[in-house]
Amino acid sequence: QVVVPEEVFFTVAAAGILENLLVLIAVVRNKNLHLPMYFFICSLAISDMLGSLYKTLENIFIILCKMGYLTRRGNFEKKLDDAMDSMFILSLLGSIFSLLAIAADRYITIFYALRYHNIMTLRRALVILAIIWTFCAGSSIAIALFSYEVATVIPFTILFPLMMFFILCLYVHMFLLARSHAKKIASLPTSTVHQRTNMKGAITLTIFLGVFLCCWAPFVLHILLARFCPHNPYCACYMSIFHVNGTLIMCNAIIDPMIFAFRSPELWNTFKKMFCC
Repeated sequence: QVVVPEEVFFTVAAAGILENLLVLIAVVRNKNLHLPMYFFICSLAISDMLGSLYKTLENIFIILCKMGYLTRRGNFEKKLDDAMDSMFILSLLGSIFSLLAIAADRYITIFYALRYHNIMTLRRALVILAIIWTFCAGSSIAIALFSYEVATVIPFTILFPLMMFFILCLYVHMFLLARSHAKKIASLPTSTVHQRTNMKGAITLTIFLGVFLCCWAPFVLHILLARFCPHNPYCACYMSIFHVNGTLIMCNAIIDPMIFAFRSPELWNTFKKMFCC
């Protein structure tokens, strides 16, 4: 087993939770950020916080088991393990659907710029988020309770690449049509600046997706191998880096807020005002 030192583990987790909490506070405090796009970003921040919190609680659970305070097969421990698994699945599904909502928002911004505020209203964005989190919460509970059934594991593992492929197709389509769309609106006085802003949002989404895949895909692969080939020597070799894959999930929670801050001037200014005050 490749073991990550506990000090590093808890430091990374605390940093991820703190950074995403700052994003939430900044959006709440700045009324200029009360927009659908930033609400979807807050949804992603909550998912990142849940991921860091899950790995922190799991590590504490393992430490308590080693110290003899908890057993691995007790009824209480089984319920606690199911609750943590549910939190993990909620974090993963929340991140996937939040990225999908951000991708859809960017798509509407670029190709339906003049009708964006009519299509994506604040109320409609809140309804979308309510549906997303209701679905994710219900799915996470169901998957955690029946995680030992093959019929449950297969749809869960298929959902990850399927949603990633859909998001990938969406923003590839966005980039391919962006040039022709830019030519059509080139005669407008503010079209150049507006188009650059929209493409900046699309590039930010691309970075989000790349970071998400790099940080979450190794852990999802670990789940697949642990379920379908636990005794294969090659699978066992990969599963020995379980702690490293878990640390990558928490690194995602650290990297995402940095992307928000560096690529959003309004959010960066809000952070500066918060720290200056």
